[in-house]
Amino acid sequence: MVSRVIPVETFDLVIFGGTGDLARRKILPALFRRFQAGQMPEESRIIGAARSEMGTKEFRAFVGEAIGEFIPAEEAPAKAVENFLRHISYVAVDARGTDGWSDLSAQVRQDVIQAFYFSVAPALFGDLAERLHEHGIAGPESRIVVEKPFGRDLESAHALNATLAAHFDEHQIYRIDHYLGKETVQNLMAVRFGNILFEPLWNAQYVDHVQITVAETVGVEGRGAYYDLSGAMRDMVQNHMMQLLCLIAMEPPSQFEPDAVRDEKLKVIRALDPVAPAEIVRGQYKAGNGRPSYVEGVENPDSRTESFIAMRVDIANWRWKGTPFYLRTGKRLKSRMSEIVVTFREPPHSIFGEEAGKSANVLVIRLQPDEGITLRVTIKEPGPGGMRLVDVPLDMTFAEALGPDADDIPDAYERLIMDVIRGNQTLFMRGDEVEAAWAWTDPIIAAWSDKGDRPLPYETGSTGPEDALMLLHRDGRRWREIEV
Repeated sequence: MVSRVIPVETFDLVIFGGTGDLARRKILPALFRRFQAGQMPEESRIIGAARSEMGTKEFRAFVGEAIGEFIPAEEAPAKAVENFLRHISYVAVDARGTDGWSDLSAQVRQDVIQAFYFSVAPALFGDLAERLHEHGIAGPESRIVVEKPFGRDLESAHALNATLAAHFDEHQIYRIDHYLGKETVQNLMAVRFGNILFEPLWNAQYVDHVQITVAETVGVEGRGAYYDLSGAMRDMVQNHMMQLLCLIAMEPPSQFEPDAVRDEKLKVIRALDPVAPAEIVRGQYKAGNGRPSYVEGVENPDSRTESFIAMRVDIANWRWKGTPFYLRTGKRLKSRMSEIVVTFREPPHSIFGEEAGKSANVLVIRLQPDEGITLRVTIKEPGPGGMRLVDVPLDMTFAEALGPDADDIPDAYERLIMDVIRGNQTLFMRGDEVEAAWAWTDPIIAAWSDKGDRPLPYETGSTGPEDALMLLHRDGRRWREIEV
């Protein structure tokens, strides 16, 4: 199998916040990889823009260091890096003032695709949008990319949407969620809608329950000030996990086209039942293994912000009524793992008897590490002694199934940035979708805030609070083990 690389049209990409951490770790290395893959036209340009007073030479050195830090040396030969850096320039701009905007206007071409990546705090979105138009830089076909957090509640998300809408049409706005750029997430849609095998079974009649787990081993690290104002609910559930839930639960769109896909995701969000406090477990990690506790990491000894959350979610529609979705995410857990587990119901009648054992088909979609899909099916255990049932995996780990071509799979940022250049919004959130997610999330947060509940403490390196296990046990189910 040969990976196909489809070049995009010539573009100018301006990265506001070009000297920031996200640009250094993700955006610039992703662009280099696409350049290496032959996807970036020779005439295209990448323009860094930030407050830092530096010239193009200094910024190119910054980009070269980022590539050296985040891309293995064997994948970044010196000549390739040198060629890539020729496409790089820099302009110092003041987002809230006038400095630098004339220089930026002189660099951005009007006869190529224009994309502006807002890798800055949301408070600056409006200022950047206004100045792009004030100085005649952005046009009716320009595209802007905005990062999360897109608001911290419905009111702020609505205000952000209104700010951007004052200067850009919805078809120009790309709200990025890197989870949607993962190969396995897109394969989830291919598995569902490209195979007759699964879609007839993808409903409450045949699916017992669904688990979505995003486990991290890191703590808040250097993000304490931000994280203590957001918590796991705002940081992970309202966006990343909500998107995964929508892709699992949505109806088949009429076609694989941006608004058709996003219309169906929106229907799922609007069908979510309110979540009762009894269906939610919040946790906060303790000190352990030589690492500080959550409250030490955020420097707030009275913090009631959750670093872990588990919850049962129900969808009030014909397809999913009666099938619970269990969501779980947290920091300082046993291992780093993201996966979706679809557990099908047991056969209505076993012809083999109780002594043969019981089993259920399980579809496991792994997002990280080792992206892939596994379907567990039931067979007879080999050997004499009668009929004994055992589960075995049908495994499609990408690294094994695709061989050397698996190394060519673009990471999430590579794919999503190229989708921006192509003008494909399928894997980006629409404004009404974001607001609907906050409309569901806000009452949940308000309920525990009003009660003043403290998160439950849990051990570093564990699977979270014990009460999270009971969330499933009382329903007669179990979490799939977080693997090391």
